[in-house]
Amino acid sequence: MQAFLKGASFPTSRAQKERATAGPSAEKKAKIVPWVEKYRPKCVDEVAFQDEVVAVLRKSLEGADLPNLLFYGPPGTGKTSTILAAARELYGPELYRQRVLELNASDERGIQVIREKVKNFAQLTVAGTRPDGKSCPPYKIIILDEADSMTAPAQAALRRTMEKESRTTRFCLICNYISRIIEPLTSRCSKFRFKPLANQIQEERLLEICEKEKLKYTKESIAALVKVSEGDLRKAITFLQSAARLNMDKEISEQSIIQIAGNMVNEGYAATQILNQLHDCILEKDITDKQKSAIAEKMAVVGKCLADGADEYLQMLSLCSVIMQQAAQN
Repeated sequence: MQAFLKGASFPTSRAQKERATAGPSAEKKAKIVPWVEKYRPKCVDEVAFQDEVVAVLRKSLEGADLPNLLFYGPPGTGKTSTILAAARELYGPELYRQRVLELNASDERGIQVIREKVKNFAQLTVAGTRPDGKSCPPYKIIILDEADSMTAPAQAALRRTMEKESRTTRFCLICNYISRIIEPLTSRCSKFRFKPLANQIQEERLLEICEKEKLKYTKESIAALVKVSEGDLRKAITFLQSAARLNMDKEISEQSIIQIAGNMVNEGYAATQILNQLHDCILEKDITDKQKSAIAEKMAVVGKCLADGADEYLQMLSLCSVIMQQAAQN
């Protein structure tokens, strides 16, 4: 029995030795993160192109009170990054985990989560000083990402919690569609619309990443990245990282960007992406303005249906039938 146990313990000690020798390299591998996270703004001043919200958050960092916030706008424009950067500056690395509760409301969106997690966290009182001696606000922050996915009863329950715990807690709701947030919640928040990033701002950020990562690129490839991302910086950075991995030591070309972005309708890409590309094609086609307006109107309806979760295949068929009708008039 002892021999068996000794034999069984041998691989364990060997594994420990291997772990000890490979320790530093294993740690380095663990630190590799996607570029979207690596180049996420660390402070409010690094947030690009959202001047109004940056001005408000800067005031709160200087000591002014922070209202409940509602950030809305297209994906990839910096909504979550902005509030996370502000929270880190407010509380510092030591208190950040204790004072900030971040929930993805599309995963945890029921009334039970509001009653238990959010309510229990909101009721805790906090002091107004940090371990490093700096002053910090005497309230906590609850971040509800993708709040437009929350059920109506959960939003109604949140309204009462926001009222009762206003002394100890501030809420930041983040969503793509403000129309899906109930009116009593929107009226309790300061609303900020995050605009799609301007082409020049995107170019500057992408070039900065290229310099830091020592990538070879062409002006055309950066322009293609800006075009296919459509104001979504997160998408642009993801495409850039994919292109860098695909080309390794080679120069990143415009063709490789287009290939990664899936700029082909017949390769099974998302219907929303096809819709955006069709829109650009229709505008360039030599058809009458009346025909363009009829197709554009149908595109708007299809876009709304897709956002509500309709079947992609049926919506594309419906759109193509309208395009065919308008084309037949020629």
